[in-house]
This record gives sequence, C-alpha cells and structure tokens, in this order.
Amino acid sequence: MKSFFTLFFGLAFLSSFSQFAGSVEFKYYTSKDTTLNTYWVKDKKIKLDQYAKRGNAIEGSFIFDLGEKTIKFVNPKRKVWGDQKSEIPPVMKGKCDVKKGKASKVLNGVKCTEYIVKNTEENTIISYYIATESYDFFIPMMELWNRKDKQSIYFGKIKGLSKGSMPLMSEERQISDNKMISKLEMIKITKSEVEPSKLEVPADYKKFDQ
Repeated sequence: MKSFFTLFFGLAFLSSFSQFAGSVEFKYYTSKDTTLNTYWVKDKKIKLDQYAKRGNAIEGSFIFDLGEKTIKFVNPKRKVWGDQKSEIPPVMKGKCDVKKGKASKVLNGVKCTEYIVKNTEENTIISYYIATESYDFFIPMMELWNRKDKQSIYFGKIKGLSKGSMPLMSEERQISDNKMISKLEMIKITKSEVEPSKLEVPADYKKFDQ
C-alpha cells in the first residue's frame, strides 16, 4: 500500500491522550498531487484514513496504538492488514535553525503560532502554524511513526512545545527560489465520540505477512 505523507509529527501519562476525541480532516498538497486524509482519535488510538484521488473511497489506513506502541496498515480493497514498522529517517545534511516567528493565524477557529525551521545546506525552509490545544495524541504519534519526510523531520527539531501541540498548517519551500514543495492544511476539526470499532481492523480482514 502506498505510504502517505502526511504530514509531521516522551510519551505522557496514558490518561492524557483522552483530551481530544473526534476527527481531524486535512489536505496535503505537492506540485503534482493533492490528497485528502482524516485522523480519527479516541483515547490512545488513532486511525489515519487516506482517500482516493477521485471519489470518497478510502484507499488505505494506518491504526496507531500509543499504549502498545504499534502501527498497523489496512488495505480495504484487498481486505488485508499487517504490522507497519517504524520508518528510519535519512541522515540530515547540515543543521536546522529554528525560530519562533512573529506571525499568527486563526485556523478552524484556533489561534496558531508560527515557527520557522530552516536548513541552508538542504535548501529547505518550512513554516509551521502550531496550535497548543488538547491534541495530546499528535506528538507521540509522530514519534512512534518516525516518518522520513522533511515536514516530519523538521517538526521534530522544534523543542519546548507543549504536549497538546499540533500544526494546523505547514509549508515546505526551497530557499533558493521560494518554490513550494509541499503544504499541509487542516480543513475541519470535529470533537465527537468515535466508535471503538472504527479504530479496529475489521474482523473479516486477513493478516498480510511481509
């Protein structure tokens, strides 16, 4: 199953993960593509649904268990699931310079603070607009996933964020010509109860051993 970006992003006491329950919808843009994705969150579990480019069908999903520290991939088309290994990020060139920006934005009714991460040797600058609400699941999820894309790696260089922090918008650009490489934007946040069954692998799916 095609791995998705995403996106970005120790562990606190397990009870703290219950602070946010509901769904977070976001779009991920590149120069070649735009994808729609949704996080479903309840207690220590998160499900990431990745939608097909056309239509509303779910192309694939990841299920994160922050208590057990496990990740599962789910393929609805083939009705299979399997254990997803944490990724190994590539070696970074140079050094990231992190600054808290002066700008702020209100996104989805939430005030966000700008942080800028710049790496001259990698010709990359990423601006994050970070909310410090009750999104306690996000940072532990990103640490568990350990993604190797620059948006995730550079986000990890921002120190001192509160445990409920999550970027609601981020833009990756080339320093040399200001060309946008990728953009992540939250489009809808809904606080609601999530059925536990939504965060489980369907009973009729078979395990795929890699």
